[in-house]
Amino acid sequence: MDGLVVAVVLLWVLVIVLAVMVFALARQVGVLFERIAPMGALMTDSGPRVGEAPPRFDLAALDGRPVAIGAPSARSQLVFFLSPTCPVCKKLLPILASVATAEAAWLDIVLASDGEPAEHRAFVAQRKLQSFPYVLSRELGMTFRVSRLPYAVLLDGQGVVRGKGLVNNREQLESLFNARELGVASVQSYLDVASGAR
Repeated sequence: MDGLVVAVVLLWVLVIVLAVMVFALARQVGVLFERIAPMGALMTDSGPRVGEAPPRFDLAALDGRPVAIGAPSARSQLVFFLSPTCPVCKKLLPILASVATAEAAWLDIVLASDGEPAEHRAFVAQRKLQSFPYVLSRELGMTFRVSRLPYAVLLDGQGVVRGKGLVNNREQLESLFNARELGVASVQSYLDVASGAR
């Protein structure tokens, strides 16, 4: 009988120790969650800076419709640089379609790349991208200094860059809109200022 009492007491001590350890781990997870800031689009220092107006581009889309990038308009414009051979770009296409629907009141999306038109026409047909203007222009990519894909540039109605950067997921894409709403160059710069104010 004494052995049974000792075993029950030891089990209760073990349960209490485990509960304390779970509480300590939960607290550490909370601390880590506070320290890890949301990751915005990975902005580079090259190309037109946020707040600058790049040159206007008057281009023709693959389907022949005229596309003006950076022209004054009542709507903002997201230029999304992609490639048919980029797996991350392909992963983001459904997200881009969802964003186009959700932000249709104020945003136009233009897909941009360079290369042979035939390859891109096949890509548009395969991925059902006919609703987006799709332009091919090496000069456009060079102006924005696009070195890696997928890359996005958000222009306001005056053709001024409001956000830009490498976007690998929905969070990074939407961080361009958040930066625009906050009136900052990027989410990272906002977080740097906010953490410096503490």
